[in-house]
Amino acid sequence: MKFSLLTHIVLLACLAVFTTAHAQQPADQKMSEEDKKLLDEMEKVGWVREGAGDLGGVAKIDIPKGYRFTHGSGTSRVLEMFGNLPQSSASGMLTTEGFGPWIIFGYDDSGHVKDDEKNDINADELLKIRREGLAESNEVRKERGIPELAILGWAMPPRFNDSTKTLEWAVRIQSLDGKGGESVNYETRLLGRTGSMKVQLVCEPEEFQSLLTEFQRVMGGFSYVEGQRYAEFREGDKVAKYGLTALIAGTGAFAAAKMGLFGKLGLLFAKLGKGAILLAVGALAAVKKLFGNLFGTRQPPSE
Repeated sequence: MKFSLLTHIVLLACLAVFTTAHAQQPADQKMSEEDKKLLDEMEKVGWVREGAGDLGGVAKIDIPKGYRFTHGSGTSRVLEMFGNLPQSSASGMLTTEGFGPWIIFGYDDSGHVKDDEKNDINADELLKIRREGLAESNEVRKERGIPELAILGWAMPPRFNDSTKTLEWAVRIQSLDGKGGESVNYETRLLGRTGSMKVQLVCEPEEFQSLLTEFQRVMGGFSYVEGQRYAEFREGDKVAKYGLTALIAGTGAFAAAKMGLFGKLGLLFAKLGKGAILLAVGALAAVKKLFGNLFGTRQPPSE
């Protein structure tokens, strides 16, 4: 799938960013003067290419070989370069050289998410709820002239890793305009003492396993700092008003879609070409999410 310059997406006004794309710009595609200018501006942000990146004082991410890291304010500047709203809540960005892949971190400090529902996750019921939420968001999409989406089923049923306190699931999604094939939307939440990180991977089915493997390799370098780990929760700490099932049910993506908050993607996807977008986000800060016109047939960027 190719992304046009003005690809529409859902603007999640209650989500923090954390964007990652898989593919580099095709080798046979000559870099335009505009592209070169963007890269020059990105370099001015200030990058660290070894060691570990500080994620707002609550977590850190090891910088893999071939990647680079910038802090929260640098992340916000880069996002603005690509037509996004300022992201004051962004805590850091991990990316390769050039135009991809990106991982943008933001922390959801809405409270400690209890795991007391870990043995009561009903995949069938949650799939039904997500479909109902998508049906409502499709009404808004229709009004905006954006192709409606359908959830075909689970690509990975919800599961909770009790040892790492990580929740993950993946759904199969298809555009109803007849122009696009099936896609996989993978999400995970990394729980901490007073909040969580959200991570999302959107890709074609045949890419899912390989991209997930690479993503997990990179995220293996993520850790909460001492005092922010899930096991360090203390009586009196702020507790989230939702649990694991609410996260899976779609308190982020579909709630935002129902609000009808749409924006234009700007330059980013036009530069990334084919591939996946990973979103590692915290849930209470504005960010762009990947639905919109994502799943249709794309033409090479020409705008």
